[in-house]
Amino acid sequence: MTKKRILVTGGAAGIGFAIARRFVEEGAQVLTCDVNAAGLEQALAQVPGLKGVPCDVADTPQIDTLFEALERELDGLDVLVNNVGIGGPTKPAEELTGAEWRQVLDINLTGTFEVTRRAIPHLKRSAGTIINMSSAAGRYGYPNRIAYSTTKWGLIGFTKTLSMELGVHDITVNAILPGAVGGERFDRVIAGRAQVSGRSLEDEIALGLATQSVKRIVPPQHIADLAVFLTTPAGRSFSGAALPMDNDLQHG
Repeated sequence: MTKKRILVTGGAAGIGFAIARRFVEEGAQVLTCDVNAAGLEQALAQVPGLKGVPCDVADTPQIDTLFEALERELDGLDVLVNNVGIGGPTKPAEELTGAEWRQVLDINLTGTFEVTRRAIPHLKRSAGTIINMSSAAGRYGYPNRIAYSTTKWGLIGFTKTLSMELGVHDITVNAILPGAVGGERFDRVIAGRAQVSGRSLEDEIALGLATQSVKRIVPPQHIADLAVFLTTPAGRSFSGAALPMDNDLQHG
């Protein structure tokens, strides 16, 4: 791992931060980016050796700047973790505005595409790894979060198609599908559900765990563990896979 060069998008907090920190702890060279410049500075202060660049992936000139920093800081790329994404508003489809819909798609799908297409030439040279962060919403759907769910389903097709295109270059491409993962974002999601439903926070958490075989919220560190595994020799025997991490056995 000490020779690996990693780019993690959306790494200032939550799952992205856990993944970036874990790769640094493994000895990799890690560059992350985030639209939250203040949060990014805090992340860099917490993890010595982590490098970071402010970047809004919905703004392609900023992505160009990110890759200039990548060439300067890492001089190549072995692993791309497409973690960046937003949930969008919690509201029924008929109340969602076109602007709100487009914002989620611009970041979660188009931004991911723009980062990935710039990364592919680097990954061809290193026979690298791409990890896309989808969601349980990319397996089941997600009432009152239609834009988010649509993008997370889209990332599954994105993953499978890239795995077919890039396998000839020995590049592996997989998606991780977290369910309920602890942290501030999970707290905001539960609060949004409670606001729409009128139920209590405790009731919403219980409903969220109802279909899980193991009644616990997944720590973000476990997502990071899976991301690291996918870069190992054994992990690189997976490609085109959509890997749920949600303790849920009720759905196929």
